[in-house]
Amino acid sequence: MGHRKINAPKRGSLAYLPRGRASRSVGRIRYWPEIKGGPTLLGFAGYKAGMTYAIVIDDEPGSINFGKEIVQPVTVIDAPPLYIAAIRAYTKDEKGLMTLTEVWASSLPKDIERAITVPKEASEEKVEEGLKRIEGSLDKISEFRVLAATQPRLTSVPKKKPDLMEIKIGGGTVKEQFEYAKKILGRAVSAEEVFKEGQFVDVIAISKGKGFQGPVKRWGVRILQHKSRKTKRGVGTLGAWGLKRVIYTVPRAGQMGYHQRTEYNKRIIKIGKDGREVTPRGGFLHYGIVRGTYILLSGSVPGPAKRLIRLRYPARPPKKIRETPPQITFISLESHQGV
Repeated sequence: MGHRKINAPKRGSLAYLPRGRASRSVGRIRYWPEIKGGPTLLGFAGYKAGMTYAIVIDDEPGSINFGKEIVQPVTVIDAPPLYIAAIRAYTKDEKGLMTLTEVWASSLPKDIERAITVPKEASEEKVEEGLKRIEGSLDKISEFRVLAATQPRLTSVPKKKPDLMEIKIGGGTVKEQFEYAKKILGRAVSAEEVFKEGQFVDVIAISKGKGFQGPVKRWGVRILQHKSRKTKRGVGTLGAWGLKRVIYTVPRAGQMGYHQRTEYNKRIIKIGKDGREVTPRGGFLHYGIVRGTYILLSGSVPGPAKRLIRLRYPARPPKKIRETPPQITFISLESHQGV
């Protein structure tokens, strides 16, 4: 008789290695999809307030509950308007995108000074001069992006420093994108100008940090029997005798959580202007009250309350997209504090 073959399934996914801490708490978007239609911003951002549940009419054709009420977990994103601080024009060559020039708005919110060193006093004449310079180089430009700043003072997040991020303008021709960029430069853009109810978006965020964890929690390996030698909450072997190193596939202890994650195709259930419509009695735990514009997303999103959540037009949208927004019959406002 030969030796019995010992087989064990792979514990945990190797798709996300290395599991190191994210460099900062704001997600980085590396890909912007192409869209049809007129020019628009391809992304938005807001702060995670918390979760509740809603009862909606199932509008997915082919579903066994089609036309019936279903209960859905929903996430509330506190999403005040983004201030468009600057326009950036990019050229493209064999090495990739290169910044050609940028134009900053003539008047910037005072809080932006907390995030960056604001360019020297820009007058209306300098802005016009910069825009004319871009207009004369439209044949070289491949795409436009804007520098958008959040307005945390309008939320319940306990900070004043805005988060500054780059958002691509998609749709239309380069000339149409330039006209759109000129129109929004130096003003606030609301969520309903970018997205519409019922559409799908991708969510980019940094997950909850869980610190340094062992292989049982981090990778899901089995706990060994109590009579095992040296350890129970570890792997049984680190590898073959002849190998002079531990290979990367062996589950080891280390950082868990606080990683950047992208979740695809979260549906926007509702975009509202009055946060009291979704704030539970006593406010959201660890967040408080949503006062202004909010986005209601189906399902959960990465990260704890108060973390910045970036939304983007879907990179791989579903083939069948419902044209009308879902019909909401009830949103739970029960207290999360057990009172």
